[in-house]
Parts: sequence; structure tokens; C-alpha cells
Amino acid sequence: MSDNIAIAPADVALVLDGVRRSAARLGATLDVLTDLRAREPSALPGWTRGHVVTHLARSADVYCWLLALARTGTEPGPRADAVTLDRALHEGAGRSGAELVADLRTSLDRLLDEAASVPAERWTTLVTALAGWWHPAWFTLHRCRRELETHHADLNLGYTTANWPADYVTWALDDILTALAAHHFPVARIDAEDLDRSWTLSGTGPTVTGPGHTLLAWLAGRGRDPQLRSDLPLPTPPRWPLPPVPGWY
Repeated sequence: MSDNIAIAPADVALVLDGVRRSAARLGATLDVLTDLRAREPSALPGWTRGHVVTHLARSADVYCWLLALARTGTEPGPRADAVTLDRALHEGAGRSGAELVADLRTSLDRLLDEAASVPAERWTTLVTALAGWWHPAWFTLHRCRRELETHHADLNLGYTTANWPADYVTWALDDILTALAAHHFPVARIDAEDLDRSWTLSGTGPTVTGPGHTLLAWLAGRGRDPQLRSDLPLPTPPRWPLPPVPGWY
């Protein structure tokens, strides 16, 4: 477990505001989700847009459950396991556009209300991801924003990785590249030219350069943008997202 779990209330407020803004942008995009568009393919293989919206709603429920646990110290009812979530995904994906959007908005409103009610001293409470790794409760907000931004682009409704906010891209690159360095990912250096940021990962491998959103999209398995440049062949990133490295949040 990490010893680096403390966070200032102002920093929690900033992350929570980022989640609210991500949710608002997603909501605006989903205003055009008709029944027909809900059944069309998303950018994720085998998933319609209905699958993506349902996944986002159930993920918000999971994050809300974790925050309620952190706030009270008691599990707020049974926790949905992977089988339950998969069944909910496939059962919910075929609903009408209006039903899908209403469900997601309800889940996100519940999540944001829960986050607003967590006392400052409870944000450092350790909770567990479904995969078993621990993190402080405030990291749940980062996970939620990552979910919203990534799958917003996956909907293929006009919001692309180029629309990802710079502050989100910077945080997400810090997070994923710290984890990749710990896993000895064979890339020497990453240069995000628009963010004026660089990361050194290992002593061997290519130097990869491009706008931050193209680097993040590649590392998140969302394809290789032509703006991405490398002096050597690129390795294939591992399955994303990786859990954070113990000791760093």
C-alpha cells in the first residue's frame, strides 16, 4: 500500500470539478443519441453505443459504492462483481436512446452527490478496485474522469481524443507512464510537445513524440495518430489501464 495518500481539500475540489466538467461535456454529446444511433457501432470492437453508455452508468455506480464505503466505513449493500456487471452491460445495451441517457445521468448525479458529501478526513480511506488493488478514495475521482473521457471518445459521436482537456491528458500520461516505467516498458522517452512535458522510461527503446492526446490514445489502445512520431518501431502497450504503482498516486 502507498504511504503517499494524503491530499489537500483544494486538490480534491479540483479533481471533482474535472469530473463534473467531463460529465457535462458527455451529457451534451448524448443529447443527439437517438434509438438508431444507440444501436450503431462504437469505436470499441463488438460494442454498440448502447454498450458504452451502459458501461459508463454501471461504472459510475461502482465508483459511487466505493465513495459511500469511504464516507461511512460500511459497505452500502452488496458489491457488484464482474459477472453481474457483464450481465447488466448486455441486458442494458439494447434500451432506447432516452432510457440509456436517463440511466447514465441518474448514475452520474448520484455519484457527484456522494462525492460532495465525503468529509475531508475520509478521502484518504483505502478502498479496493474490483481487480483487487488498493487506492485512496480520492483516486476514485481520477478513475471516474478517465472513464468518462476515454469512453466519450469511444462513442464516435464527434468527440475525439483531440478534445481531451490538457489537464486530464497531463494527469493521465503521468499516471500511465509511471506504471509503464515500473513494468519496464521498452520505450526510452516520451515527449508531449504541446504540453512541454517529457518522461524517461528506460535506457533502451524508441523516443516517441507527438501531441499529448495522441500519445495517450496510443498508450490507451486507441490507435496510432499520424502526428505520433518515433525513431524506432513502437512496442505494443499492455492492456490499459494499469493499476497505479504502489507509492505513487
